[in-house]
Amino acid sequence: MLIRVETSSGLVGYAPGPGSGRVHGLIQDTVAPFLAGVAIADPDALRVKFEDGPGVGNPELVKAYCAVEVALWDIVAKARGVPLSEVVGGRGRDRIKLYGSAGMYQPPEKYAEEAAAIAALGFRAYKMRTGIGPGDDLRAVELVREAIGPSVDLMIDAHTWWRMGDQSYTPATVERLADEMGNFDPLWLEEPLPPSDHEAYAALREKQLVPLAAGEHEQDEDGYLDLIDSDCVDYVQMDVCCQGGYAMGRRLFGAIARQELRFAFHSWGTDLEVLAAAQLGVCWPDTVVEWLEYPCYSDGGKPGMYPFPIASEILRGSLEIERGELIVPRGPGLGIEVNEDVIDKYPWIPGPWSFFRIDSPAQTLAVVGDHSVPWEGR
Repeated sequence: MLIRVETSSGLVGYAPGPGSGRVHGLIQDTVAPFLAGVAIADPDALRVKFEDGPGVGNPELVKAYCAVEVALWDIVAKARGVPLSEVVGGRGRDRIKLYGSAGMYQPPEKYAEEAAAIAALGFRAYKMRTGIGPGDDLRAVELVREAIGPSVDLMIDAHTWWRMGDQSYTPATVERLADEMGNFDPLWLEEPLPPSDHEAYAALREKQLVPLAAGEHEQDEDGYLDLIDSDCVDYVQMDVCCQGGYAMGRRLFGAIARQELRFAFHSWGTDLEVLAAAQLGVCWPDTVVEWLEYPCYSDGGKPGMYPFPIASEILRGSLEIERGELIVPRGPGLGIEVNEDVIDKYPWIPGPWSFFRIDSPAQTLAVVGDHSVPWEGR
């Protein structure tokens, strides 16, 4: 979703939002009327007013508001003539590390081929999604490590392992794979267990088989704080689009720093989302906010998951990536002009944005909410 907020002075702010009909309706029906005619010089105070008003007792509505709030900060920064980072925390650096995110359920040899091609683009880290069977998963990790060598970091996303119905991996299989994959020096193993089972994460982490990452499916701040404080993971992840925006990120980073953990942005959309996350990330040192996910799409023959042209077309300029790091722009607001032509070229289409089939028990699941909301049966 592209969120656009226009002020009476003519300034326009933009934000990335989840591709969710539910959130689209919340913004249209509640957030937009609340913002009509108000002053936005202090977005923090305005958010508190929303939380105490229309958002009372409705955390999902507050999350939708926090997605829109990124556009308010964009406006405030533009009005002051400074980068957005300067108004949400104060820029401490100009770069943030990106990892090339792809690897979508293919033969082991294809993972290796794709990983090598993404590393050749200059990315110093590659993330793959395993879920093609325990033996083939392990073989794919082995081939990828051979293909990218020891100097490129490797992330393994296992969020499918607990989503395959009767074919979901057992705890014993997860532990065995974590142990064996650890031999190939992954930077982390991501969501190998159901996200709500923090006790299982803590028990697996205690075995010190491989660093663990999770967080992109946490439903609220209490869940995040339990994940952080219970020794569950080494890397905490969050999406600015659907898990509380800048407000949530700014509250979590301090807790992550106190526990001496690391943070990595989840980013699963367009370059606008990458840019918005980066403007917040550079307000903290890389010893806390270390990584930003960069989805690699296959437009124009590039190595990646599948074509998704709006990802780059949504900005009039290109993101500046140098040696696997995003150079965060210093122009006012987000720092790169949004291409409003995408509004007509890619109109909003209601309904699920993806379907997944489970063979046993036979069912089809639809993604109708944001990324962190459980899939619904269809």
